[in-house]
Amino acid sequence: HRLEQDVALEPKPDKSTKKKRVRVGTPTPSWFGFSPNFEPGALLTVVWANGKISLLPLLNSIELVGAKAGTAMPAEMRQALNLRGLVPASVEDFTKQEMRAFQQLMSKPSSLEKYEFLANLRCINVNLFFRLVMNHFKEIAPIIYTPTVGEACLNYSHIYPFIYPGHMSVGLFITLGDVDNVDLVIQNYRESMTEHNDPEITVITDGSRILGLGDLGINGMAIPIGKLQLYVAAAGLNPARTLPIVLDFGTNSKKYQNDPLYLGTRQPRPDDETFYNATGKVLSALYRAFPDILVQFEDFSTDHAFGLLDQWRNKALCFNDDIQGTGSVILAGFISAVEQAGIAPTDQRILFVGAGSAGVGVAKQLVEYMMLEYDISEEQAKAMFWFVDSRGMITANRGDKLAAHKVYFARHDNDDTQCTSLEDALEYVKPTALIGLSTIYKAFNENILSRMNELNPHGRPIIFPLSNPESKAECTFEEAMRCTNNRVLFASGTAFPEYTIPETGEVRVPAQGNNMYVFPSIGLGAALCKPSRITDTMIYAVSKALANSLDNKERARGELYPRIERIRDVSARLTAAFITQAVHEGNVRDQHWVHIVEANMPEGVDTKTVSGLFTKRVLGEVKALMWEPASSVEQYMFEAITFENPDEI
Repeated sequence: HRLEQDVALEPKPDKSTKKKRVRVGTPTPSWFGFSPNFEPGALLTVVWANGKISLLPLLNSIELVGAKAGTAMPAEMRQALNLRGLVPASVEDFTKQEMRAFQQLMSKPSSLEKYEFLANLRCINVNLFFRLVMNHFKEIAPIIYTPTVGEACLNYSHIYPFIYPGHMSVGLFITLGDVDNVDLVIQNYRESMTEHNDPEITVITDGSRILGLGDLGINGMAIPIGKLQLYVAAAGLNPARTLPIVLDFGTNSKKYQNDPLYLGTRQPRPDDETFYNATGKVLSALYRAFPDILVQFEDFSTDHAFGLLDQWRNKALCFNDDIQGTGSVILAGFISAVEQAGIAPTDQRILFVGAGSAGVGVAKQLVEYMMLEYDISEEQAKAMFWFVDSRGMITANRGDKLAAHKVYFARHDNDDTQCTSLEDALEYVKPTALIGLSTIYKAFNENILSRMNELNPHGRPIIFPLSNPESKAECTFEEAMRCTNNRVLFASGTAFPEYTIPETGEVRVPAQGNNMYVFPSIGLGAALCKPSRITDTMIYAVSKALANSLDNKERARGELYPRIERIRDVSARLTAAFITQAVHEGNVRDQHWVHIVEANMPEGVDTKTVSGLFTKRVLGEVKALMWEPASSVEQYMFEAITFENPDEI
């Protein structure tokens, strides 16, 4: 009663949580026998939750900000928190903090030590961490993700206690024993979070096929963590609304089963029926708790990757980055490469080495592109592709039982010809493009690379060694340049250094067909416009937008992807294309975006075609909603006391 009288407010009649900042009346009220010493006019927070009313002093926000401000904490705040004399007297700005952190990072002698430093910084000060990543993206992205994240995964159980403070929850670790109580696990997660924001996106793995490293079990958790950091840094998702998950359903790796320091469940992986039943319960609970969440499947075994995507893609908001994201980014690079190859797109002969989920996913998106862009039949498009796996060229009459996902691309026109090696397949197919997703180190040896150059005298050979990390890459940029007389159109899955042509001194920059160009935009687009599902044509629009995003200088240099330093701007453009395509398909639940897209659509645009185009109005709206770390303590404090319902402030 006293609170209502002093601030002239009535409790909300509903059960929802609302917050409002109000001014303290005179005299200062007393609650539960406690009289806070606030001056009249001080800012307080009124919170309604489950029909009850409570009051939080602004001092709580000061303490929160103080914990993150560190050496930039203003003198007045130090005084309020009784820290005078307990910390160094110098008051710095965030720029100096970032300078110090970057110097410390660069002083670490190994990539793994750099990873450990950044992981600890992420837990200590998320604002500083993301300022560092965003301002030094080219240097830091290979540390928080590929290739260094692969090394972090291999050592994850050994370094875990030292890179995350013990009280921090870095995500969900769900065992088979947790599945029937997964709602409780999710509730535990909610209660552990200092910022009570429902996640907008989760990256979920079971660790069964991590990069090219195999079954790593719970150690694969470093992948969802690293991937979500890229969602934030590249596309501006809110880090407080990201959720990494590992399904700790066991491991078939004897190495980890026998490792006394392994932190996961030491049991073999379950059969398919148990796996799909358990995973279904987890996903259903996630969608029940967070109806708008986007689920990104990551690094599942090939059969399970396709199985989960087939089960869920038409009934929930989800996608598989290994299948769809890889396909999207390689399609964009392929579009750019074909423009420079000197060979007509429909005359391309494309040989894939590796027939896992990523390889087949990429090829299917290329088939769809050929059908849509050049108006050819599915059979005509499919006939442009050949696959080589561990047994040789994939044919319908090879004599072995093909995995279900390989059947689509099995050749029926080979008569009795069977190629048992890549060398044999190269001579039989005479490809114009060679794409590697085999995880076989140096699979594209010098003989293979030189032969690709000889087979394409009238056009430039397209060579994409896409396996990562570097220890699994089919070849390096330098090798591809040397063996093709510098004619190669090259894109890799992992980062390689620039190459200087000895005869001319010209410096060439290798293209990296990294999924980080596309998956952050899919995530941000889904978080903003809330589509009911993610369609192939929405992802295709992202590919077209990525190919269109090259600037004039990049095109003049013959590059296939934008420079990574422009990743933030490129992500905004791809997100705008994603949302525009979703609106065209009638697949958007947030009507705000429907109004913006339809009201600003230029006359004469055919909304039935997938163009990857968007308007400046949509792009501007996207950029305005991308999260950025605070650039000053004052901004950080303001954001810390901005509440759920700003209209009521």
